[in-house]
Amino acid sequence: MFRNIITLLMFCCLSFHLNAQEVALKPNHPDRHVVVKGDTLWGISGKFLKDPWLWPKVWQLNRAQIKNPHLIYPGDVVFLDMSSGKPELKLLRETITLQPGTVIEPLEKTAISTIPLNVIAPFLSQPLIIEKNQLAESPRIIAGQDNRVVLSPGTRVYINKIEEGDGLNWFVYRPGNDLIDPDSKEVLGIEATYLGDARITKYGEPASANITKAKEEIFTKDRLVPSGDEVTTNFVPHAPDSEITGRIIKIYGGVAEAGPQSIVSISRGSADGIEVGHVLAISRYGRVIKDPEPQKESEEQKQAKANAKPKLKELNFEVSRDTDGKPVVNFEKAPEATGELVLEPGMIKLPDERVGLLMVFRVFDRVSYGLIMQASAPINTLDTVKTP
Repeated sequence: MFRNIITLLMFCCLSFHLNAQEVALKPNHPDRHVVVKGDTLWGISGKFLKDPWLWPKVWQLNRAQIKNPHLIYPGDVVFLDMSSGKPELKLLRETITLQPGTVIEPLEKTAISTIPLNVIAPFLSQPLIIEKNQLAESPRIIAGQDNRVVLSPGTRVYINKIEEGDGLNWFVYRPGNDLIDPDSKEVLGIEATYLGDARITKYGEPASANITKAKEEIFTKDRLVPSGDEVTTNFVPHAPDSEITGRIIKIYGGVAEAGPQSIVSISRGSADGIEVGHVLAISRYGRVIKDPEPQKESEEQKQAKANAKPKLKELNFEVSRDTDGKPVVNFEKAPEATGELVLEPGMIKLPDERVGLLMVFRVFDRVSYGLIMQASAPINTLDTVKTP
């Protein structure tokens, strides 16, 4: 009778080199956690660390390893070891020692993901940020089968031109709304509306294809975009190396406010140094209020204020004029100042408040998609995102 001996093999030792300013343990953290299906790296890290996104620091991953981290599977055990006098996080993997002649077929396991992939899956390939007029040069549907107006799955369509070698599977898009930087008012890109999928049946000019999937109604003049390369699903959260500041410009899912596991777009992309996996803090701009007990100004303060001439354009606030032509600043819509803020007597600006964290999972040139990981208050459009 064969005897299976179960042992635990230390797969890797993950040293903290704990620094109170960088990594802090979560109060009432567990001693260990058995990884189960449905776990995420962020969720497991959150059981041990006050800031879950700092786990690459805990693992001491270098820049190369950031791109390809260690894989963790259901059944592995993550535990906190204090035997050395300092906290160490260790990963244990279950292995089986067998008697000679015993053969066991291993069960197929899938490594757990960093964040819930089912939430972001539709945004990994289908939504598309394009340059202005970019779709104008893309292949377009010129007719449908039997003069049909609405093109549904199974319908044959004809495209103005697709040459052999251009690809077999295509997405169908229609130009959507402009994404505008709230500060500069510059158009950062156009978010194309994903309509469905098409598969080429004949190359040439014109070409033909079958509609294989339709999320919305498809018409002639809609555009085709290649389905593209394999998307990134292996994310490692890490802070940007430089100071980055941007804004939330759109919330998805038909809601006015975002919370954990909501998807948003931000006004920064690869051109600004954003990478997949970047974690950004979300802050609410501090309101400007009237001091309930205003203090009388000294002569020195009056003189200093008289000498300080604020440059409203540099402050980048929304400015209007009153009936006498005097500039009036709308502080409720004021973004972060790019210069020194000079307030009227008796006015106080409250500090900006951190209200959440997001992780970037898809990056375009000027815009990125992010997943809200933590939120202590509802997240709104125009909230600031910055290097934590």
